[in-house]
Amino acid sequence: MRLSIRHITRYRFDEPVRGIVQSQKLWPAECANQRILSWEVTSHGGQTGAEFVDGAGDMIRLATWRGPLTELTVEVAGEVETSDLYGVLRDHRERVPASAYLRPTRQVEADAELKALSAVALKGMEEASALDRAHALSRAVSEAIAYKPGETKPHTTAAEALSGGVGVCQDHAHALISIAHVAEMPARYVTGYLQASEDGSPHEASHAWAEIWVPELGWVGFDAANKCCPDERYVRLGSGYDALDAAPIRGLVQGATPEEHLEVEVMVNAVQSGQQQQQ
Repeated sequence: MRLSIRHITRYRFDEPVRGIVQSQKLWPAECANQRILSWEVTSHGGQTGAEFVDGAGDMIRLATWRGPLTELTVEVAGEVETSDLYGVLRDHRERVPASAYLRPTRQVEADAELKALSAVALKGMEEASALDRAHALSRAVSEAIAYKPGETKPHTTAAEALSGGVGVCQDHAHALISIAHVAEMPARYVTGYLQASEDGSPHEASHAWAEIWVPELGWVGFDAANKCCPDERYVRLGSGYDALDAAPIRGLVQGATPEEHLEVEVMVNAVQSGQQQQQ
């Protein structure tokens, strides 16, 4: 599938700030799952600095703005050709060993309820394959946390989302990572884009899911929020230990921090027969 993506992030401040420094993780990696046809990241009014590929295979660029400024915009535009590889991440170059993704963070740390969910999901599966166990964990999260926007916040932990029984893709990913860790299976958070579901119902275009390490296959994606593995509708941006670590944009405001207002607009279009069909 050929997907056209436009992703605009706007920041506005109630009072001028002296400057902004950002770490941007906004470039899809080339791998068997996706081929980049065109891609451009524009930091309007800013200066771009060092670029490097981290140990997880994700490209990161630094950008700075000198103040005083009351707003700034980062715009992403490009086209990606995707393939359905049944959730398996193939030919993605990275140096970090899978075992590094057993590290807990505040957002994915397991409490008693998450530990119990992991145990129940894997009951009687001691002889099952790692892939079957990973699928069982993803199903358990899908059933335990109902998709309901507006009920959780960016800082909500996996434990809090499970206790409340509702959440969004970020919460599903955190919970799945957490219960995978309980089962001693490396797991990580992935950010990216989702075009649309097969039945045409809308989803968050800026999306997140989890990857679990399966020894015989490598990293395999699981989107517990949509009860599936990533397919050709998905574009993978980057990964991390949790949502904060994998965030496409992380920033530091220089000087006093005024009230910040964030606006994000994402458009994902399927390009077919020379025509763009907007989600």
